[in-house]
Formats: sequence, C-alpha cells, structure tokens
Amino acid sequence: MRASIPLSRELVLVGGGHTHALVLRKWGMSPLAGARVTLINPGPTAPYTGMLPGFVAGHYTREELDIDLVRLARFAGARLILGKASGIDPEAREVTVEGRVIPFDVLSVDIGITSAMPDLPGFAEHGIPAKPLGRFASAWERFRRGAGRADIAVVGGGVAGVELAMAMHHALDEAGREVQITIIDAARALSGTGANARGKLLSQLTSRGIALIEQTAIERITETSVHLADGQQIPSTFTTGAAGARPYDWLAGTGLDLTDGYLTVDRHLETAVEGFFAVGDCAHLSHAPRPKAGVFAVREAPILYENLAARLSGGTLKPYRPQSDYLKLISLGERSALAERSGLAPSGKLLWRLKDKIDRDFMAKFIDLEPMRVDPPKRAATDAVEEAPLCGGCGAKVGQGALTSALADTPKTDRSDVTRLPGDDAALLTMGWTRQVITTDHLRAVTEDPHLMARIAAVHALGDIWAMGAAPQAALATLILPRLTDRLQRAWLAEIMEAATDVFTAAGAEIVGGHTTLGSEMTLGFTITGLLDGPPITLAGAKPGDLLLLTQPIGSGVLLAAEMQLAAKGADIAALHDAMVQPQGEAAALLGKAHAMTDVTGFGLAGHCLNICEASGLAAEIDLSAIPLYSGALALSEQGLQSVLAPTNRADTAARMKLPDDPRTALLFDPQTAGGLLASCPEKTAPTILSRLRTAGFDAAIIGQLAEGTPHVTAR
Repeated sequence: MRASIPLSRELVLVGGGHTHALVLRKWGMSPLAGARVTLINPGPTAPYTGMLPGFVAGHYTREELDIDLVRLARFAGARLILGKASGIDPEAREVTVEGRVIPFDVLSVDIGITSAMPDLPGFAEHGIPAKPLGRFASAWERFRRGAGRADIAVVGGGVAGVELAMAMHHALDEAGREVQITIIDAARALSGTGANARGKLLSQLTSRGIALIEQTAIERITETSVHLADGQQIPSTFTTGAAGARPYDWLAGTGLDLTDGYLTVDRHLETAVEGFFAVGDCAHLSHAPRPKAGVFAVREAPILYENLAARLSGGTLKPYRPQSDYLKLISLGERSALAERSGLAPSGKLLWRLKDKIDRDFMAKFIDLEPMRVDPPKRAATDAVEEAPLCGGCGAKVGQGALTSALADTPKTDRSDVTRLPGDDAALLTMGWTRQVITTDHLRAVTEDPHLMARIAAVHALGDIWAMGAAPQAALATLILPRLTDRLQRAWLAEIMEAATDVFTAAGAEIVGGHTTLGSEMTLGFTITGLLDGPPITLAGAKPGDLLLLTQPIGSGVLLAAEMQLAAKGADIAALHDAMVQPQGEAAALLGKAHAMTDVTGFGLAGHCLNICEASGLAAEIDLSAIPLYSGALALSEQGLQSVLAPTNRADTAARMKLPDDPRTALLFDPQTAGGLLASCPEKTAPTILSRLRTAGFDAAIIGQLAEGTPHVTAR
C-alpha cells in the first residue's frame, strides 16, 4: 500500500457486476493518484451471466464461470470488503455493510437484480432464484450430481427460462437420467423475442419433450410440486425462478429517484446526487430505456471509468449512448445456439462457437492479469540481489538466525522482577504476588482493508499472551498509516480502532493508548500485557511421550505471497482471512494443562517446533500427512511458490532436522500470520483435548510426538 502523493479521495464500488469488473481492470492499468478504491461484494467471486447456460449444460466448470474479485482487486490496488451492502445514505455519503459504515466521496452501484419471488407462497422455502447466480449455481451442481428421476419446474417463460430449461435437460440427459422439465409462465412465453426466433425456440422445446404451460398463475410451491391456480400439480424437486427479475428492495431506502425500483440515472450514468452512479441491471437509463442485458453493462464500463475519474479529479463527464439494437445469442442446451437480430434467427453449432469465443474472450480479460512491476534500478551495489516482492504479515520478519545472534549479545538483567524466558516471545514480570507477561508484535499489511488488517494484527499479537496461558489485560497500539489527508486519517483510524477494540474487548483486554505515525505503507502492531494465575506455560516444559497438538492449519505465508503475485484463488484467500481473525483464546483455555506451548508465526511450524525441542531437551517426530493445510497452500507449494522468508527459515533450522524432499515439507518453513497454537500435551489427555478443540470450531490435529534424544525434528 504505497502512495506517491497523499490519499485524499474515497471511491466505493458496490457490487462486483460486469461493469465494475471492467472498471477495476482499467483502474489497474491506469489508476488515479490520490484515490483509494473500495469494492464491496458478498463473495470473493462474481459469476458471469453469459456463461451460465453453458455451465448448467456442463460445458463449463464453476471456476470458468466466476470472475475472481480478490485477484482483480489486488491488480487494481483496491481493497475488497466481503459483505452485503444493506443501505446507502447519499447525504452522509456512507454505505452500510453488515454493521460497518464505509464512507465515500464518489460511489457507483452495480449489484444486478434478483429473481427471488417473495410474494409467491412457498418459493422462499422451496425455490431457487436464477439470480443472484452464486446460490443457483451451487444448488444446481448438487442437484446435477444426484441420481434417479429428475422433475424440474422453471418459473418464467422468457429467454432466460427457456435457456435454463434446455441446458438442464441436456446435462441430465447426458448423465442418463430420466428427466421431465416444465416451464410455467403467467403470461405469453417468449414475448420479448420476434416471431421467427419464438417459433424456432418453441420447436426446440417440443423436440426435447420440455412442457410449456402459458397464461397460468402459480398458487403455491411445495418441496415436491408446483400447484397451479387451475388445479394442476406439476411434480418438481428442483424449482427455479427465472421470471419477474426485480431490483433489490433495500434500494428504496436510499431516498434516491427510482423507476420501478431501479436507480434512475442520466446520460452520464449518474443519479440526481452528484458523484453517485449506477450501472448494469440495477439502473434505469432515463434518457434511453433499454432491456436488462449484459451487452449494455459491458459497454457502460469505459464511460463509467471516465466519469468516476472526472468526479474525483474535477474533469468533464462523458455521455453514454447505448446502441439501438444488439445481437442476442441464445444457448440451445447442447453446443448449439440461436442468434436473433433484425428479425432474423439463424441457429447451429457455428453460432455456439461464436458465443463461446465472445464469452471466453470476455473472461480472459480477468485471467490475463499481470502483477504491477517496478523497473529495477539501472545501477546496484555489487552484493545486491534481485528478490521477489517483500511479503506482508510475518513473511516480512527478520530471520530467526539473525534475531538469535542479535539477542545473544544483549546484557542479562539483574532485576529480580524480570524473568528471562529464552525462546519465548513474551517476558515475565513479577510484582509482589502478581505475575504479568508482556509482548509486542506488528505486521506489514497483508490486505488493503484497514478494518480487516486490524483484526488480523490484534489476533496475531494476542497469540504470545495466549500461548503462555495468560489472560489478556491491556494493549498499546503502534500504527503506521500511508500518507493521507487529515480527513482520511480520522476515517482510517476510526476503522482500525473499532476493529481492534472488538477483538481485545472479546479477549477481556482494553486498549489504553498507543502511537501513530505516517509512512510509506500501512503497518499495524500492539504491545500487550496479560495476567497469570499460576506459572507461565513456556517452551521448556515438554515431556517425553507428549503429543503435539496444532490448533490451526498452516500455509498462510505461501497463500499471501501468491496473492501478491495474482497467483492465488480468491476463494482461498477469503477463507484464509476468516481463519486469521479467529481468536485462539478458547483454544488456549482448553490447552491450559499443556506442558509446553507456543504460537506458530514467522519461523514456521518447523522453527517453532524446534524451539520446544531445544528448550525442553527433546526430539520430535512429525507426521506430515496429519498437518492441516489451508485450501490452496499445497498446490501453490507444488508449483514452487513460497514466502520470501521461507528460505531463511529453512537455512536457520534445516541442519537440526531430518526431512523428506516434499512440497508438504516446504510448508513446514512457511511463515504464519495469526497462526495457531502448538502445544505439548500428555499422551493420555491429548485425544480428549483434540475432541474439545474440534467441537469448539478449531481445525485442530495431533501432528506428532516428543521423545528423548538430541533436540531435532524428524518429519515422515
């Protein structure tokens, strides 16, 4: 997170629709200095509507259907907030996202539409709306993998409903399942197509045995059938809705001008509020009304990009002029398509190839992204080496060997109230009958979101307190922010302190002060004290025969390094972030009788395990297959990717280890940020503790055992 000039303006994009995705791509290639971009979306990916019928038919995988917003946001230098927007206050210029308030100077909304039918009895419980696509795609994948007869009802006889029906029929027929699909429409089916195209599509339905019921209302939907107003009961164990696509209800609470529930925009794609834009299906073009079609959203992107930049920098707005006619390409289930334009409606496999090429070319825009590179200096010192970009989190730490060497030369204290605990990250202070531990930690940002980064940094810093069996007491914040205007400094600090306070309050501690400066990038840290009821749990108490328990997967270092290089999957990064903000306090309480304990952070699992061995005078044997890994970490390790600190971790400890040459082995040296606890527990009680950890929601495992011997680690 680096800025050559202070950040002064906040651009917020609500929704990861096609227009916003293209704007982010353009922003990554040509950003506006001084502006921070925030994308808000419920999930880490956004499905591409054009490929949905092909996905349903089995021609595309789910992964091919999705735009990876985490990767795209990294390319654009934007922060991504995963959550559903539930309100916008145009006057206060704030967006509400699941309890968080996100301020903006300029805003654009691209949230699409929904085909949910809240007024249709039983649909909310037993129906699956075709939009938003994420839920539908997941439900369809589960249904398609089933067995036996398939009875399906499609509510809505427009082009979308007909495409879905033919795609579902093709997929299930190819799987050898008996299938009956019924399309139900309260009005005339395919009313939005010309006579030529309508006739051909109806013929396609008939040839497949897909039933069509028109001019008939639905009374209610049950788990196994659709009840019609005329008394018919249509068997259905998969009922989907592709009719009556409608805007999201919460838009009505914005107080903005709406047309049939859609945000009304002018020829600049701007609402009546200056700096508030809307695009895609959620917007109504007041100057040139058009049907809801992806082709318009795609062509709005360059105009929106220019107008957002203009509102942020004081430029001139450009008008959007939608085309009067466009080519419709309608999938026919198998690899065939029908095209409609100007009354003509040819069909065949050649048109499928055309549609496939158009769709794949569109998706390639978000696959063929390269991380931004800084040109190397023309001259360098003779000892200089070219390295990968510096990692964030614990991947930016100094190696264990350098730290050990530096600390070896520090003078020993003569104070009776300070107890040295070699190898432990926290110090023990004794004041009368009070035993207090104190630790400090800070992290180079691993995310552009200060709120999320504050939670990660707080959980990470608390690890040393929990690992010693102490109860968190007080915290001092040490914050370095990038260059910001005074207004943004206040906003960022408010986000950071709100998130950190939530974490520390839940842990039983209180933030009592701190220090804040400006620098080249965001770095957050905390100095924390904790209170002990008894002796601390240190590295030195492990016993022969103890089992090693790990409370959290490893692999965060390689995932974060890969994410910086646009090489990680967004879903994996989102899952990692969720794990990194999971406090380890409850796990520490369950491990309160451990003989030795440490938190697994920058030196990797191997280094921290070796620390226990050396402090306790024991040897350890680790079962590589038992170590839980974060999703995506092993695949990245197999590709040879690693954090910049991993080679140093290996060099510092490998001489005291016996390890196979394996991608899993490489992850032993992976630096962890907000990692889990590694505890040495009695063999008799370890299985019970493990069961309780898993019941409490920790992805814990017994990964090895300690034995008498020269301190070393063996992995098998």
